[in-house]
Amino acid sequence: MTAPLALVRRALRDARTRTLAFAYLFAAYAYIQPVGFRHAYPTETDRVAFAHSFAANKGLRLIYGQPFDVVSVGGYTAWRVGGTLAIAAAIFGVLAAVRALRAEEDTGRMELVLSAPVGRRTAYRAAVAAIGVGVFALWAAELVGFVAGRLPLGGSAYLALATASVAAVFIGVGAVACQIAPSRRIAMGLGLTTAAAALLLRVVADTTDTGWLRWATPLGWAEEMRPFTGAQPLVVLAPAAATLLLLVLAWRLAAERDVGTGLVHARETSPPRLALLSSPTAQAVRASAGTLAAWTAGIAVFAVILGVVSESVTSADISENVKRQISKLGSGNIATPTGYLAFVFIFFILAASLFVCAQIGATRNEEAEQRLETLLSVPVGRARWLSGRLALAAAGAALLAFTAGLCTWAGAASAGVDVSLADMLQAGANCMPVALLFLGLAALAYAVVPRASAGIAYGLVTVAFLWQLVGSIAGVPHWLVDVTPFAHVGLVPTQSFRVLAAAVMVAIGATAAATAIAVFRRRDLIA
Repeated sequence: MTAPLALVRRALRDARTRTLAFAYLFAAYAYIQPVGFRHAYPTETDRVAFAHSFAANKGLRLIYGQPFDVVSVGGYTAWRVGGTLAIAAAIFGVLAAVRALRAEEDTGRMELVLSAPVGRRTAYRAAVAAIGVGVFALWAAELVGFVAGRLPLGGSAYLALATASVAAVFIGVGAVACQIAPSRRIAMGLGLTTAAAALLLRVVADTTDTGWLRWATPLGWAEEMRPFTGAQPLVVLAPAAATLLLLVLAWRLAAERDVGTGLVHARETSPPRLALLSSPTAQAVRASAGTLAAWTAGIAVFAVILGVVSESVTSADISENVKRQISKLGSGNIATPTGYLAFVFIFFILAASLFVCAQIGATRNEEAEQRLETLLSVPVGRARWLSGRLALAAAGAALLAFTAGLCTWAGAASAGVDVSLADMLQAGANCMPVALLFLGLAALAYAVVPRASAGIAYGLVTVAFLWQLVGSIAGVPHWLVDVTPFAHVGLVPTQSFRVLAAAVMVAIGATAAATAIAVFRRRDLIA
């Protein structure tokens, strides 16, 4: 038993940063929803009005899913949490499975483990056990958030189970992808593509007259469990059976392949392509082009959708209390299309900030997988390399920001909303100061504590964003809310661009980035 337990502990340590970050997200979001609903709709009349306006809107169904009962606090929470955290749970499942089951193989460490008296079956079970502990941590964190938000314990546990069941299924999806794909990167792409297809099925089912399609996707199963709205506990058998079958299938497939390979073999040779190999930065552009294209496409689709629904969302009856609550976030009156669009750009600012964190994570991976050591053996300076990666991250964030502005305008214009392209492009530019601030801080974390840099970067962004939401709505003292940079963003077009605040954030980010470059030049490379 010593070897399996050691492998489980090793996998848990390896995943602790990601698990803690997702657990915090789940707990905070689970707490925000019931508390925010009580503040925004304090009376039965307000809640009934909401049910007849917002909940019937297909634009909101596209994002959150089918509302079964949004008059009660529990029913509203199940709708909002089930529609959002279920997607996050799917992403967590794929990330956790691919990291635990494939990363060790691609780096060659699994061969060392298997050279000891440890069989592949033992290593597989240890990895799955560690992932299971992570899913339990998400379930517990979400449960704590619901209970802190004064929801009943039993219903809270069941709602958290509905969300966790999605993570379990996509752990199985990721495990199967790890056996099919020839590399970790391709396995990740297969897993996330499957998650996107599951989301598409759920969106179609919830926005058309094809509700039966919910039974074809794990995200639909979570909805059909109906926490707080007439629970159907037998539905949990569907994700349980799917998870078991997928994990068994993954094990069977693993027995048919060699370590470090996939059932689908990678090409051994390919024609030489010298494009974008003139410098380390150009090579980074070439390597990250697919990732940037995926981010850009996702932002574009989301922006068009939000622009299209802005008119129908704001045409609904919105209580004065809701307007007051949302106005605390600085977006003004969301009863107008421009006010609504200003509000949703908070999430594009978040996306740009997460993108730069992902770029720092890719930078760290290049060092950890020892590709950087090979690169630096040629006449390439450390400062030049890191400066190029930071410039690439900033340029990518700018592309995402302006894509958000352009596509939001296009969606709004197609729905007949009178909003100017210049205003939306300025709203896109408004994403950059916060993103550049977090880019500099993430780079500094990478230079000082490289192994923990990804967790620190994502943690800073997540904590700052959720603190802005929680603090603003819950009535926390203004000076305390102001510690987050999100509080210093003037949301265009309902507010003017805050030049001074933007300049301060950019200056802090630039100083942190310069310090990071200086520190990185002097430290050893760390695998």
